[in-house]
Amino acid sequence: MRRYFESLRPADVSAIHSVPDGLLLVRVDRAHYRWHKQKPYYDIRFVVLKPRHLTGCFMTGRLYCTPRAMWKLSWFLRDFGYDPELLGKNEIDDHALVDLWGVVKVSQVTVHGISVLNFDGFAPAARWEELSIFTDSNHRESEVCS
Repeated sequence: MRRYFESLRPADVSAIHSVPDGLLLVRVDRAHYRWHKQKPYYDIRFVVLKPRHLTGCFMTGRLYCTPRAMWKLSWFLRDFGYDPELLGKNEIDDHALVDLWGVVKVSQVTVHGISVLNFDGFAPAARWEELSIFTDSNHRESEVCS
């Protein structure tokens, strides 16, 4: 895991430390399947659309594809509007994930001394207005995005 974070560009690493816990309206900027013997995963980079003070920031994280984690990946795909026909066939196309929109709840956790962005929940983009009342409107400007 350490090698993964060391390989990130400086902007990605600083974004991990600057994204506050909470709800964000995001768009999938890039998605790649990464095979790993024990824990295959999708490496997903989101661009933040709202709240306004974080607009344009990127955040990168993982959605695992292990049998125990498939519920979370399915939740993400359903709420972000992934093609139901492909989902019904259990097919995930990396290119079909790009430009999907939705709401993500993020938090930061520390694993072996490394700060990791955790995706705690998802919701359709149409629910942003309803859910955004739970975000703090008094966030200070992010140093990464200014």
